[in-house]
Amino acid sequence: MSRTRSPSPNADAPVQGLKRRQHLVLRAEVASLRRESERGGNNNVFGPLATITYMRKIRPVMNRHPSILVVMYGLLACVNVQSQRFHGGLTSHWALPAAHDPSRPGISDCSERYFEQPIDHFAYHPENNLEGLTFQQRYFVCGELWWGGLGAPIFFYTGNEADVTLYLNASGLMWENAPEFGALLVFAEHRYYGKSQPLQPFTAHKMDYLSSEQALADYARLIIALKTELNSPDSPVIAFGGSYGGMLASWWRLLYPHLVSGAIAGSAPVLDFEPEVGEEGIESFSYIVTRDASPEGGSNAYCADNVRAAWPVIKDLAASVTGRQELTERFRICQGALATAEDVDLLLGWLQSAWAYMAMGNYPFPSTYVLNGRGTLPAWPVRVACEFLNFPTTLSSNVTLLEGLRNAVSVYYNYSRPDGEAPIQCFDLAAGVNKESQMVEDHWTYQFCTEMFMPSGSDGIRDMFWPAPWDANAQSDACFRRFGVHPRRTWAVTMYGGLKALETASNIVFSNGLLDPWSGTGVLHNISDTVVALTLKEGAHHLDLMFSTSDDPEEVKEVRKTELAHIARWVMEAGEATEWAKEKRTVKDMRKMLRTV
Repeated sequence: MSRTRSPSPNADAPVQGLKRRQHLVLRAEVASLRRESERGGNNNVFGPLATITYMRKIRPVMNRHPSILVVMYGLLACVNVQSQRFHGGLTSHWALPAAHDPSRPGISDCSERYFEQPIDHFAYHPENNLEGLTFQQRYFVCGELWWGGLGAPIFFYTGNEADVTLYLNASGLMWENAPEFGALLVFAEHRYYGKSQPLQPFTAHKMDYLSSEQALADYARLIIALKTELNSPDSPVIAFGGSYGGMLASWWRLLYPHLVSGAIAGSAPVLDFEPEVGEEGIESFSYIVTRDASPEGGSNAYCADNVRAAWPVIKDLAASVTGRQELTERFRICQGALATAEDVDLLLGWLQSAWAYMAMGNYPFPSTYVLNGRGTLPAWPVRVACEFLNFPTTLSSNVTLLEGLRNAVSVYYNYSRPDGEAPIQCFDLAAGVNKESQMVEDHWTYQFCTEMFMPSGSDGIRDMFWPAPWDANAQSDACFRRFGVHPRRTWAVTMYGGLKALETASNIVFSNGLLDPWSGTGVLHNISDTVVALTLKEGAHHLDLMFSTSDDPEEVKEVRKTELAHIARWVMEAGEATEWAKEKRTVKDMRKMLRTV
């Protein structure tokens, strides 16, 4: 989830052991299918639905030799497929590969499609002055090669506040386990993000239709249309999502239980809303960031104290023209950003944001995730940043303190950039870490100012920041100045029911890493036998949803096994009577999986 800086009140994987004959068998099958299609006058044999149909003929070969899937990806990548249009507003074409680890499946293994959605699902008479009554929602379909056919499961990622390809390329839990379940993968983009843009240019009035309710209705219409297109109305749908996407996954299960059989909700702070969130929850984000920067979080013993000691030094310097110029030069801030003493709030917020995002991305491996795929943070970035502040506070000068803080936040702001991207000359305090992140931040701030009004504050004692108690009225006024709207402060609980709704719900797994600052307002204890909480002591922002790596702690491996056991139960309960279950081995395998976890 994006950390809102609130409006200020002031190459392919190697194929191991694959025999030459297996290559030849597969190539022969593909060539035969292609000739069969061409005889029928259809050159788009490997369109999404055609692929599903024809791959059923090859599946017996693949079941005997799963590694053939890797080769199949390579073969399909060479096929020239033109765009196809399906009825019901479904449009498809093969997506261009995006930057992702080539040893893993990702965007190049999917078909990119567009689905026509109404701008407003809840108005019978849309306003006459809308530029268009519909928009094209982007989504991706992946895994046609192993999909089990009619009645087989669908794993559906409920896209959140970014380009959906970010989640597509990162959601290893879905990719790594879909073949075992025979599940089709669907990654749906949230309206107003990525390429799913209803109305432009963006004004407050045109953003009225940016809401979680509208997004969930988008997903509902999309999955109904897709199941109709596949002629598979009984396919159980498992929702996946991380952060805001995890909130959406759980809310989708709550609002549309007839469409969603279960939900995996990673790092979903669903309890972060008035009137349920208390003072401890409001200050939990800042406290957990601080814990990450302490020995309890694996960092050195001096880091948090030095960060806390830097704030009064910065405020003192900001009081004078010469001091503001020193801050500008020391932190490489663009000239003019600190024109007045009040502008120090921008600098403080900018510095605080770096620690917040590094805490969210505090993974045991290098990651592009919190940078929206546009750069790489090192493994354990908070620990890396803290090494620049690894000295006794009492022995440090103001210069040493500020230089240490500058170098620490540069781990985030001066991240490793993609080849060809120009280095940063100076930092713009009002801009995101990159242009992708800036658009996300702008739109997410609008959501914060309407329905995602999630309180946050700091006391400067338990945390390493400065005292900044939550002031809902001041934040509401700031939202009105920026967007002309006041937040509906309790609407999320009114709409989705908060804790009481979860007590009546079923088939939701909430996972939280305790290094993740959002975990403080997540579900950390089982609510019932079927609404359960899983925690990771050394987990950051929805680590369990990521691809497996050799650096994964043992606890994340166990959490993933438990999640798969719940998915197996949901699929078995929803799908046992389907034709897919009767003729496939999957339900038997599901029972086996339940026994072994």
